[in-house]
Amino acid sequence: MQLLTCKWFPVNQEPRALIFFCHGYAIDCSTTFKDVASKFAKEGFGMYGIEYEGHGRSGGLNVYIDDFDLLINDVYSHFSKISEMGENPKKKKFLMGESMGGAVVLLLHRKKPEFWDGAILIAPMCKIAEEMKPPKTVISMMNLVIHLIPSWKSILPGPDIINLAIKQPHKRQEIKDNPNCYIGRPRMKTMSELFRVSLDLENRLHEVTMPFIVLHGEDDKVTDKEASKLLYEVASSNDKTLKLYPEMWHSLLFGEPLEKSELVFNDIVQWMETRINTLRVNANNNHEAKSQI
Repeated sequence: MQLLTCKWFPVNQEPRALIFFCHGYAIDCSTTFKDVASKFAKEGFGMYGIEYEGHGRSGGLNVYIDDFDLLINDVYSHFSKISEMGENPKKKKFLMGESMGGAVVLLLHRKKPEFWDGAILIAPMCKIAEEMKPPKTVISMMNLVIHLIPSWKSILPGPDIINLAIKQPHKRQEIKDNPNCYIGRPRMKTMSELFRVSLDLENRLHEVTMPFIVLHGEDDKVTDKEASKLLYEVASSNDKTLKLYPEMWHSLLFGEPLEKSELVFNDIVQWMETRINTLRVNANNNHEAKSQI
């Protein structure tokens, strides 16, 4: 199975920190996220991404997730290898996840809690919004079908995620015209896995210990802003930030008007810069303390 990976780096300089990006359901990172990733590179950050099995230009059946744990293993394996290359072990490492990618970030953290220096969670999927929950009839059908034909697509029309997630009409069309993005009906096993993972994360938000910033549009109809509030309230992390954006939708960096997405982008950069400086000061203090012993 071949999985597509991508990276963006600043020109003529070593990156001051590394960002490991986890994309959302049914989209890719190599084309949809490239403009945003290039902006982070211009700010001096190195960015790495991977397109999950069945997503983007990676191999596998379109948007079929048989086991979310295997998806996490793929991402963890790639990001871990990158983190160990060359000078990378000396650099600060931030996870960034959007929507379903936010769930990936939280599960990567659970897998190795002390490894990452922080996380940027953009409208994370850690609870299914009421508007997006499948009807009980679909859940019953789903439980029956996944044991027989797990890759079968739902026969019932679901909500139009693109229209709910992306405010700008021309950006919606861009996604619909992108062959690397999927706009069809979801597969039964994929729906089951997303539902399972969301319930699991919702019940274990208190286990999050790494520094994080969670950003959510107040008019988001895809993922639940109340779950982001809950994450902020119950997470065990001593360094946590919540940013809510009035009148903004789900896709904060891609789907909003430029002036709105720039606001979110700048908040993320400022948050990382503060943590990089804090981590550097702490490292220097620890070094000085050891020298005096």
